[in-house]
Amino acid sequence: MKIVEEYNDFQVNFIKIKSAKHIEDFTIRIFFNDGINRLVDFKPFLESSLHPSIRKYLDEIKFKQFKIIDGNLNWNDYDLIFPIDNLYEGKI
Repeated sequence: MKIVEEYNDFQVNFIKIKSAKHIEDFTIRIFFNDGINRLVDFKPFLESSLHPSIRKYLDEIKFKQFKIIDGNLNWNDYDLIFPIDNLYEGKI
């Protein structure tokens, strides 16, 4: 008998943000725990939103105040947050 593939139901790899750095304007370089990094421009999303709670982050001072909480970017206690898979793909 020969094992051709090994599968472990209990092995789950979660993508998390390890660190992030504001570059300029509304652009953040995001470093993931698997070694991938993405440069994400949030400006088109912020400008296209009509909702005041999102548009307030067009203020660069507020935008730069993100934190990494539970492996994701978070602004003002979950006031603004994005799906991790979208950030990983560099699409918001």
